[in-house]
Amino acid sequence: MTAIDPAEDHPEAITLGLHDASPPHMVDAMAKDVKLELGWGRLIFGQTFADPATLAEVLRGEEPGRRDICIYARESHVVIAGAPTELFIDPSHTYRLRFTSESTDEGAAAPPAGVTVRTLEDPSDADAMNRVYVRCGMVPAPLETIWDNHLHAEAVTYLVAVRDEDGAVVGTVTGVDHELLFSDPEHGSSLWALAVDPAAAVPGVGVALSRALAEHFRTLGRAYLDLSVAHDNAAAIGLYEKLGFRRVPVLAIKRKNAINEPLFSSPPETVDDLNPYARIIADEALRRGIWVEVLDAETGEMRLSHGGRSVLTRESLSEFTSAIAMCRCDDKRLTRRLVAEAGITVPRARLATFDEADYDFLREVGEVVVKPTRGEQGKGITVGITADSGPDELAAALARAREQHPEVLIEQRMPGSDLRLVVIDGRVVAAALRLPPEVIGTGDHTVRELIAAASRRRAAATGGESRIPLDDLTEATVAEAGWSLDDVLPEGTRLCVRHTANLHQGGTINDVTSQVSQELCRVAVTAADAIGIPVTGIDLLVPDVAGTDYAFIEANERPGLANHEPQPTATAFIDYLFPGRPGQPPAWSPEESPRSTEG
Repeated sequence: MTAIDPAEDHPEAITLGLHDASPPHMVDAMAKDVKLELGWGRLIFGQTFADPATLAEVLRGEEPGRRDICIYARESHVVIAGAPTELFIDPSHTYRLRFTSESTDEGAAAPPAGVTVRTLEDPSDADAMNRVYVRCGMVPAPLETIWDNHLHAEAVTYLVAVRDEDGAVVGTVTGVDHELLFSDPEHGSSLWALAVDPAAAVPGVGVALSRALAEHFRTLGRAYLDLSVAHDNAAAIGLYEKLGFRRVPVLAIKRKNAINEPLFSSPPETVDDLNPYARIIADEALRRGIWVEVLDAETGEMRLSHGGRSVLTRESLSEFTSAIAMCRCDDKRLTRRLVAEAGITVPRARLATFDEADYDFLREVGEVVVKPTRGEQGKGITVGITADSGPDELAAALARAREQHPEVLIEQRMPGSDLRLVVIDGRVVAAALRLPPEVIGTGDHTVRELIAAASRRRAAATGGESRIPLDDLTEATVAEAGWSLDDVLPEGTRLCVRHTANLHQGGTINDVTSQVSQELCRVAVTAADAIGIPVTGIDLLVPDVAGTDYAFIEANERPGLANHEPQPTATAFIDYLFPGRPGQPPAWSPEESPRSTEG
């Protein structure tokens, strides 16, 4: 990323390549009526169509669930006039990077430390690309389309950014060579579908992908690289302008469909105001033909109605969760007792008495977590108080928790990673490791600046729901690792800035649904049954998600379903609320997701 702001490498728009319409005398040299299938939709090169009516008819033939885009139409207004109720001008700006001697050094810049930009190596890369698309709210493409294009479409270039430490794909971009595709006399190229995983925690990925693609086409002798970005995406526009792109007067045409609806008509204001955790449920309900009435957008309260059945929800909490079950989840002591009676393993703990006995317990178990007995979103929790820390640090943690609730729990800290299992109607539908927030040094920015930048990225990716607090606890965690907030972190150095993995405190999430063991799924379902709650997030500490060892931590009565995309949590939730499955059937089979064993 640039030395000004490490947060600017995550433009939140699908970027699309466009360029000026070719003069009529150049058209004869080009292929005719060119359409390129990319899976999420077709690229329709308008300058290759001689007849506007034919072009409008092609756009009207868009398949359901796709997002076709017409670029370079010579007479956009005439094309729109041919189907004014079905087509519209995309409200985006077009930017162009001309390949000159001045752009050579920029294009050849190295990717950030710890990241490799490369082309696809096997079909799993295509699957990883789709996961990034989904996390960015973009339309995924069939794996076979991506892989077939990679193998056989010489004009299409796919690049992925891979984190060196674990091989995870954290970003992707698609390039199209116009000269190879349709003998473009302008020798152009375009950049499409740039996407960076919002939870990547690696600065500069978007810049690295853009520069790598630009260098690829510059080396091939192309004249320029085009892209398009939403007119109101100031962060992305700022990024592209720093890379040397300049705005050009080019339009794009799209079809009026459900995916594009926010671009040509304003959605109901209250639905648009829902946070991501309520919006994912509303969108799934609307997709099924279920009526959604927003009662309070700020709290996510909705009434869902279909066929005479009406259900009140507040995000993933519905009226089918009893007040008793809610109280059991709210009181961590009661939750522990209920699940322990059901045979679930829980860590040792005591209710704080705020005297020497608390420190005696700490010395006995070695390391503890201090938390208020009631509360949510990780507020007031301190992780990793050790006997060596002394009584003062324990007293500070108790005081911090007591600010949230008078009763405080001191719990033995167990080894392992924080695993969240989402249980809906008696089965696990998603599993994810929740990871504490960390920053990666650039060699130019202080820890404080890196935290602020990472917090902005997390907030942008979660609709403002996730931020990293710059408070005493963060400062203490940083100091524990031997740094201060004003130190410049060396390039590539990873620094955990909070011990808690709660998403509202800036934590990130890593989907492990396909890896989690049946035993851990059984434990989660058993815990939910013991509490008597139909929809819940069960938190366990586990050494290995594929193993059987665990320690129960707590249960959440309102798990954030949006945190687990692309797992079908909202689909399972609507299935539970409306057992008849109104509207379209879900695109997944319960047998494909982890399920508890009987017993």
